Amino acid sequence: MPSLTGLPLQLIAIVLAVLVFAATMWLWPRLGGRGWRAWLGRIGAFLATQVAVLVAMGLVANSYFGFYSTWSDLLGLDGSPGTVVDHQPGAKAVKVVGEQKMYSSQGSVQERSGLIQKVEIRGAGTGLTGTPAYVYLPPQYFQPAYAETRFPMLLALSGYPGTPEKLISLLQYPASTLKAIEAQEMPPTVLVMMRPTLVGNRDTECMDVPGGPQVETFFTEDLPKAMAGSYRIDDRPESRAVIGDSTGGYCAVKFAVRKPDSYRSAISLSGYYEVHNDPTTGDLFGGSDQVKQDNDLLWRLRNHPAPPVSLLLATSHNEENYPATQEMVAAFKAPTRVSTITLDSGGHNFHTWTREIPPALTWLGQRLGKPAPAA
Repeated sequence: MPSLTGLPLQLIAIVLAVLVFAATMWLWPRLGGRGWRAWLGRIGAFLATQVAVLVAMGLVANSYFGFYSTWSDLLGLDGSPGTVVDHQPGAKAVKVVGEQKMYSSQGSVQERSGLIQKVEIRGAGTGLTGTPAYVYLPPQYFQPAYAETRFPMLLALSGYPGTPEKLISLLQYPASTLKAIEAQEMPPTVLVMMRPTLVGNRDTECMDVPGGPQVETFFTEDLPKAMAGSYRIDDRPESRAVIGDSTGGYCAVKFAVRKPDSYRSAISLSGYYEVHNDPTTGDLFGGSDQVKQDNDLLWRLRNHPAPPVSLLLATSHNEENYPATQEMVAAFKAPTRVSTITLDSGGHNFHTWTREIPPALTWLGQRLGKPAPAA
């Protein structure tokens, strides 16, 4: 069966839509009678055209926005709650399952542009597995001058629903990161790209769900340890940062605000600042108002001691999160530092986020710890 997000299926659907439309136009004069057969023929031709066009448009939109990544995802067949995997001592925390080269017109691809690895990241503490995930290693990672260097790490999270592949193809994180490194706007950095959910199709909002998956712990404890143990990653919190759009933006700010020893810099692109239960999340709070309040980021800024982190909040004047972003700016206290990107116009979409990512990486370059000698 062709991939749900693949180009061949989209082309087939578009061609079929064109053929159905052409057949309808050709048959329409023959269906011009007054009898019930003519009426049924016209209705059938009309519906067939509408369905064909909508299917083609739906497949293109799904591929662009990443709503459903597989057929089982679309049909709701991936509803299992997930499996806890117990790992033996010495088992690899990061398993490389594929590689994707960054293309370059001259010289060694690996040396000039870096390398993207498809990986599975296993959480030693939570038993959760992040898959699929992608790791971008910058060209400096392979250069002899950096052979004894440990690099800073940037975690990039998609929205929900979403796929990490879109972080590469549409948001172009590896290409933007490489460009910022070459312009000396940020230090050579290892990039980790993932979805914010780890348990089937459940939108956990990156929470440690009472009696359920400990997703926040995976991203704030398991992931940094796994990366530092498998790659030359600097394990200091000031050398780790996180960026995300929509749900990923909420997760990014939450990790920094709630767990400042995990990430000292966080960037939210069109993110929100509080979460609620809905059919995609299930019960996130275990019936506890305190748990819900503790994951309300605006409430935390107002009522908890200020963490020593840097936050960048991106929005636009016509985004839904604009008023809440203004409240976040008004609520922070030192030593927390807050910066904003406010576009004149922009919606909750990839086009808006691609306008915000380059200046966000430049901002991050001024705060992210520089590569350090290996211990």
